[in-house]
Amino acid sequence: MNPVKTAVMALFVLAAPCVFANDCTLPTAPELPDGKSADMDTMLAGKEAVTAFQAANSEYLGCLNKAIEASKTKLATGTDVTSLEAIKAEYKALNEQYNSAIDAEEALANKFNDAIRAFKEANPS
Repeated sequence: MNPVKTAVMALFVLAAPCVFANDCTLPTAPELPDGKSADMDTMLAGKEAVTAFQAANSEYLGCLNKAIEASKTKLATGTDVTSLEAIKAEYKALNEQYNSAIDAEEALANKFNDAIRAFKEANPS
């Protein structure tokens, strides 16, 4: 399996348990075309899939932002030490999910850019 794909999938798997706790839906990264063997229509479909993933990821990040803000509010108003530790852990996990989602989107974009370069090399004008 491609190392980038493996890394992206690992990020999604690691973040998934926390996602359900805050009702944010982690988008699934699309399969990308092999630029060396794909035709133009397949590459365009790949671009559309990446664009759709980016839109869904943007919604996911917005949802996480709301959860992070709610967690910040809980931290600011909490008084019970036990609860504060749990809220701190929640806040940390939400931030890690957010960062993982950004990393996954960047990895997908890099992989698609590699496919575009391979397509151009295989199909010189």
